[in-house]
Amino acid sequence: MTDRSRTRLSTDFRWLAAGQGLSWLGGAFQPIALSVGILLHGGSVGELGALMAVLMVANTVCTLAGGVWSDRLSPRLVMLWSDAVRAATTAGMGVLFASGHASFLTLAPLAAVSGAAGAFFQPAMQSLKPVLVAASQRQRANALLSVLQGTSLVIGPALAGVVVGFVGAPAGFFVNAASFLISCGTVWRIRAIVVRKPRGASFLAELREGWSAVRERDWLVVGIVAASVYHVANGVLLVLVQVVAIRDLGGAHAFGMIAAAEGAGGLIGSAVAIRARPRHPLRIGWLTCALMPVWAAGYVWPGRLDTVIVTGLIAYGGLMFFSVMWETAIQDHVPHQLLGRVASWDMLVSFVGMPLGNALAGPLAEWFGIKPLMLGCAAVLACCALAPLAWRDSRNVRRAGPVADASVQATESARHT
Repeated sequence: MTDRSRTRLSTDFRWLAAGQGLSWLGGAFQPIALSVGILLHGGSVGELGALMAVLMVANTVCTLAGGVWSDRLSPRLVMLWSDAVRAATTAGMGVLFASGHASFLTLAPLAAVSGAAGAFFQPAMQSLKPVLVAASQRQRANALLSVLQGTSLVIGPALAGVVVGFVGAPAGFFVNAASFLISCGTVWRIRAIVVRKPRGASFLAELREGWSAVRERDWLVVGIVAASVYHVANGVLLVLVQVVAIRDLGGAHAFGMIAAAEGAGGLIGSAVAIRARPRHPLRIGWLTCALMPVWAAGYVWPGRLDTVIVTGLIAYGGLMFFSVMWETAIQDHVPHQLLGRVASWDMLVSFVGMPLGNALAGPLAEWFGIKPLMLGCAAVLACCALAPLAWRDSRNVRRAGPVADASVQATESARHT
């Protein structure tokens, strides 16, 4: 790779980072807008959980298709279409709230389309990133994106709490829609074009090829299964924490402050990951992920806003550090021509339980009570984060695996216009 191409790739990565930073900033508005729009206008916890489940189910169902098409087509093209569709559906939700026609029946189809479109973006971005950065810079690039995400999640929720609190829920949706359009513009400016080799295999055969790549790596199987159980409990918690924050801790402004603290924690964890060079990244990564139960427990005892802010700061720092370690391990140890499909299998199996948790949050809260249920879910998070460390392959995954720049160039032809 020449110095000139390195400069161009670096410029492309900056465009990707800029678009994602702004998209994450706008994305922080939608959860607050949706929660406030539903809960403060006569909706129930069950309706909020059901809408979250619709979005997640659609995302989950389409995840594998997103992985296959990200490995078949230009990932840049897939990202453009994904952002454009999400901009339209998110704006549509804002119009429904603004016109007074928002209900589960009118919001659910838009949430489903938005979730389905989002399923294509992440595998495509995972496939594109290794083309834009050198192998030695992957962890740093992943950490820098996480820093941007953390920064956006600090600023975004605080702004969203103010905007939604004073202007109303529709404004939150319109800001998010605008951020998707901006992301479209920055992805369009990326000059690197990934030219795929002709493929003769069927769609199902390519799916099986991606799953075989997962099964060949025990650390991936163990981590994905643990994450799947983890996210059932996490899906319940993500509904309940919104209810507690809005009803007991101060409303939309409190929710914004908590989300900002979680973003700040993620920012700190990502910043640490830029410098950290652990020989066994998942060994320390799973341990930092095990800080998440502290976040859930903070809502129960002592159940004060200041405590929730501190526990969110700590827990999300650990979570984002783990996320950087996990993404880098996949990029280091999975061949690039399989990366989109492996990423989609990872996301599908890992997050398949979250819609179930979202949907069960209301009924389980009525049965057990909100706070006992939150403690039970916290215990599940702890077990799932620590269980992978019982497997030697998970403990011994090393940094800087066998996939390097040469393998990317051998499997994909990247040229620049």
